[in-house]
Amino acid sequence: MQGLLAIAWLTWKAALRFRLFLVIAVLLLGAVIGLPLLIKDDGTARGFTQILLTYTLSAITALLGLSTLWLSCGTLARDIEECQIQVVAVKPVGRWQIWLGKWLGIVSLNAVLLAIAGGSVYGLLLWRARQLPAQEQKTLAKEVLIARGSIKPPDFQREIEAETDRVLEERRQKSNSGPVNWREVRLEIREQIKARFQLVPPSSMRQWRIQLGVLKSLLRDQPLQLRIKFNAADKSPSGTFVGLWQIGVPQKTAFWRSDPMSLAPDTFHEFEIPRNLFDQDGVLTISFANDNNTVLLFPLGSGIEVLYREGGFGLNFARGLGILFCWMSLLAAIGLTAASFLSFPVAAFFSLGLLTVALSSGTLSTVVSEGTVAGSNPESGVAGHSVLDVVAVPIFRGILAVVRLVEDFSPIDSLSSGRSISWGELGAAFSQIVLLLGGSVGLIGMAILSRRELATAQGTQ
Repeated sequence: MQGLLAIAWLTWKAALRFRLFLVIAVLLLGAVIGLPLLIKDDGTARGFTQILLTYTLSAITALLGLSTLWLSCGTLARDIEECQIQVVAVKPVGRWQIWLGKWLGIVSLNAVLLAIAGGSVYGLLLWRARQLPAQEQKTLAKEVLIARGSIKPPDFQREIEAETDRVLEERRQKSNSGPVNWREVRLEIREQIKARFQLVPPSSMRQWRIQLGVLKSLLRDQPLQLRIKFNAADKSPSGTFVGLWQIGVPQKTAFWRSDPMSLAPDTFHEFEIPRNLFDQDGVLTISFANDNNTVLLFPLGSGIEVLYREGGFGLNFARGLGILFCWMSLLAAIGLTAASFLSFPVAAFFSLGLLTVALSSGTLSTVVSEGTVAGSNPESGVAGHSVLDVVAVPIFRGILAVVRLVEDFSPIDSLSSGRSISWGELGAAFSQIVLLLGGSVGLIGMAILSRRELATAQGTQ
């Protein structure tokens, strides 16, 4: 342990000697203070938090991420290129300890920088919140400066897949035509069946039943918010659509009916609903009447959501920073592993390339879902084929599975919308990002560094 701490301290000294710590700290504080001043919000609580939380935390993540890759690649690669590591390697310190000590130094440096930047954001948020109008401050306290849990209706994925397979099998038995792209047929059938669970036809009503489960006793006498989002098949002259909401079941539970609401499509809307509208089994019944001449679609997973208070904002904000810290720890492991067998410029290029691939998960998802790298024909909509599909699609599927271990956690979106980041989510992020991914990358880096011939590497450079 003494050797690890000594290597970590040397990493700190290098960062301080080259003024990296001070430069990054100034850039982070500049992003925290400068962005809200340069970009004006619309005066609402949502606009205020979008500027102060979303933009500043995104800037902090980008700055820390790039500096982490640069430092992790440079600190090890430079030591090898300048023969400084040979002085340490002959001491009773294993090469794996050198690698791990540098990683500890970088992540501890990130922890301090993240604490400074995060504390500045939190303090600035509370200070700026007091300058908002009283009504907006009230909205901020209810919808943003809070940790809210979420309950959604069933997504019916099993039912959709089972019905899709049944209809597909019927079509196969009745098909007498030539070669058919059954994969495309299945996708078409699935979308048609999925639409049954999402669409609300004109002058019709749709009902959702949300099971509160064990939360029903905790949510009794507690205010709830309904968060909704819908898409429209056609545009309206006013740009909005009228709907009527009903919560509860008449003559069975307390019942509430809203006034007709004029709502814009393709955006989230939140409104508070009265307390104790669920039945004795903890089932909350939500109904929507479509009083329009066009079909409205409530997406599965994001169309209907019930939000409830789960905790305060301060601790939730700290847990969000904890997930960002997990991201930085993984980037440090990637940079050090690249520097274990590559020179500084190549290691930095390699690490940035991996980061670019990770940020291109949308493209990877498209390739995997279509089963080809050739894309779809824009006229027919039928996916093309390529000789690379046999190799590329499985590789992309594996990369996407790894990327999703990190992408599943989105603290910035959760914090800006007042969503709860639970201790379980933080623990899962630490397990998946730091222990599983970071540990796997770290073991590879330590193994490569332990087997590398340092003197031979110097002779070839």
